[in-house]
Amino acid sequence: MRIGELARRTGTTRRALLYYESHGLLPDRRTTNGYREYDEHAVRRVGNIRCLLSVGFTAEEIVGFGFLPCLESDLHAACSASAAAIARKLSAVQSTLEELTVTRDRLIALLDSATGHSVARPLRAAG
Repeated sequence: MRIGELARRTGTTRRALLYYESHGLLPDRRTTNGYREYDEHAVRRVGNIRCLLSVGFTAEEIVGFGFLPCLESDLHAACSASAAAIARKLSAVQSTLEELTVTRDRLIALLDSATGHSVARPLRAAG
């Protein structure tokens, strides 16, 4: 399939696909007249790339942390080799959440002081 069809089938843009290709995430073949051509595996590969990007991995991290062999299969089952990278990303997200919670609480305290009345505090998620 050509790049336009792959973009349509994966809900992404041609530009994003070219970005993935430029970072070594999405291999392509060229037809004799120079058009990019992708096989059926590219649909799953793009879905897996988008999944990893959506949880905060960069293209460079996807390449560097060993996700490439996992991109054409079930990402959840096939990437045990990349579990350490996922655990590090989760730890970073947890740290960011903790920092944001502290910042939110400080802002609430400042607003309480500035307005002279208590601002309702959001419930904390169990963790």
